[in-house]
Amino acid sequence: MSGEREEAPASGRRATAESMAAQQRSISVSEFFTKNRHLLGFDNPRKALLTTVKEAVDNSLDACEEAGIVPEIWVQITPTNNSRFKVAIQDNGPGIVKKQVPLIFGKLLYGSKFHRLRMSRGQQGIGISAAGMYGQLTTGKPIKIVSKTHKTKPAHYFEIHINTKTNSPDILNGKGEGEDIPPGDKGQAYCQKNEIEWINDYPLENPEDKPQPIASGTRVTIELEGQHKRGKGSVDEFLEQTAIANPHVTIHYWDPEGQSRTWRRATRTLPPEPKEIKPHPYGVELGRLMTMIKEQPTSTTLSAFLTENFSRVSAGVARKICETAKLSTRSTLKKIAQSDVDKLFQAIQETKIAAPATDCLVPIGEPLLLQGLYQVVPGEFFTVASRPPAVYRGNPFLIEVGLAYGGTVSTKKVNKEELVALLNETDARTVKQFLVSTFDGLGPDGADKIISASGIGTRQNPSKLKRTEVEELFTAMQDVSVSETQQMQLYRYANRVPLQFKMGDCLVTKTASSLNWRSYGLSQSRGALPNGPLTLMVHVASVWVPFTSESKEAIASYDEIEKEIRLAVQTVGRRLSAFLRLRSNIRQEGERRNIFLRYLGEVAAAVSDINGFNRGQLYEELLAVAQKKTREADTKLDKHGKRVTDEAELNSDNVLIVETPLLAGEGLSTGGVATGKGQVHDTEAVRSLKKKGAPRAPRTKREKTKRTKR
Repeated sequence: MSGEREEAPASGRRATAESMAAQQRSISVSEFFTKNRHLLGFDNPRKALLTTVKEAVDNSLDACEEAGIVPEIWVQITPTNNSRFKVAIQDNGPGIVKKQVPLIFGKLLYGSKFHRLRMSRGQQGIGISAAGMYGQLTTGKPIKIVSKTHKTKPAHYFEIHINTKTNSPDILNGKGEGEDIPPGDKGQAYCQKNEIEWINDYPLENPEDKPQPIASGTRVTIELEGQHKRGKGSVDEFLEQTAIANPHVTIHYWDPEGQSRTWRRATRTLPPEPKEIKPHPYGVELGRLMTMIKEQPTSTTLSAFLTENFSRVSAGVARKICETAKLSTRSTLKKIAQSDVDKLFQAIQETKIAAPATDCLVPIGEPLLLQGLYQVVPGEFFTVASRPPAVYRGNPFLIEVGLAYGGTVSTKKVNKEELVALLNETDARTVKQFLVSTFDGLGPDGADKIISASGIGTRQNPSKLKRTEVEELFTAMQDVSVSETQQMQLYRYANRVPLQFKMGDCLVTKTASSLNWRSYGLSQSRGALPNGPLTLMVHVASVWVPFTSESKEAIASYDEIEKEIRLAVQTVGRRLSAFLRLRSNIRQEGERRNIFLRYLGEVAAAVSDINGFNRGQLYEELLAVAQKKTREADTKLDKHGKRVTDEAELNSDNVLIVETPLLAGEGLSTGGVATGKGQVHDTEAVRSLKKKGAPRAPRTKREKTKRTKR
């Protein structure tokens, strides 16, 4: 034996290099996502139903805003059997030209937004075609699209299958060319004859109004395997949150039970159109820089390449970059070697370049955000704040935050019939799990209080509750106060789109949980969201939102974004703290006054009997003393939530305080009329705060001195 290794004996099951090479082939993007549909948000039937609606609504809003049309959207979900639903979404947008319809809905990674650096809801060109592909996989039914570009032009109707081998559309109707629907009455008759669904007119505001036809728009219908449930992560919740961040849209919704609901727009003013910007040098990586140089004509000079392809790079900045890289501004790209590109990249990082322009961003705006919160979220205190634009990896972004405090607990919003429907729909194994997973903000402690009051076993299956047990559970949900144990509801948005899944993975959740909410007057467990009747909304607007995956469900961690979120949330937290302190002071002083007033009549009568002093005059003097000692109860607030002074009202547009029955019924009297038995009857409300407001102004030194003396 020589020391050489012996080859393993040949086996019939072993492959050769030639046989393995014969098996190699390219994989289309459609094939990849067919096997990995969870990456696009189609993990399970319930989530797939929501993702389909979300992608279609996002496309409709983008199209309407880009065309300058005030958006109106119709969403209809119709069950076809126990586990299948027909989802139809129609808008009044500009429509789609006939040639583009099959490509937009039947080809993955096809769109107009991926290469543009400006704020938009869609980014990747995957969403709606992926929803159609999921429907095709689970039901075998085609995607149906009707698109109309003008009231006098024919509409286009397509039935499409996606060819996953080639990532291309297969048109099934009209001999592979689609169908044209004539305008007017002939078109309506054609749709009825061929069972093509299309809403022709806008809903009437008044019965006397004349029907207004929908001049243009698109309707997409997808039949898929899904599961409809109310509560967290539902279509209902998504549409409601969409209405908050998009106060210029009207949404008409028909759920699978046939119930309808409409979220009406708060304004007809469209957000300004964002402008497209060039990439910022700080956001371009080395490989991308090399590709950009290869794509340019070889005769282009280095200076011209930098100034024409990047934002914020003037001729002077280009000269500084070239000097740092020790390259000539007149060098043509043909002469630039790979080592020179590396030097150029390092020089860009070392050169001071202004931040990119922010006209590519369109925030909601504080007034509209405040209006949207007030219209959808119940509460007694609302405030919003926005941060100046900032930059991460060369991409501009902006943070907006809204906060609502008070209002009805989510468990008190449902009636008995809705509770029965929720119990029948749930797949939770215990009543506690059902309560926590169904009602926003209800934590385990609050669920335990409700279950204890109802007398139901904690491990009982919610779908098997008896009629009497359901009634006891409903009564406990209405009677038990869980506001203190209620966890804050967190609404996360990216480019006006609600994010409803992977909450724990999102930077917004991590940042909100890391703040010390106890300093703002709320209870909080370590590392958790605070407790209380509180709703926090955080909106991240950017030309390129850094999502953690293609499903666009959570925002990735970047220090620059975390800092801006933290500062914005702290701003609204301070305002909430000021409101809670002011409310507490008024309540305490009102209770003190009521104690005084309760006995003033008897004291005045007793003293009068002893020394003969005038009873009425004595009562008035004692009343003046009581009012002086409890001066805080007489605090009057203007419509901005500030103390009324002799000066002009301080104007603020970022806070709204609403009068609530709770505050009016806590015995906070601002003055009273004493009866013979010492009872006090309020003569006016403690405060009337029905318009915008702000936290109270800080006390002056003189006020503090007087308070100390008292």
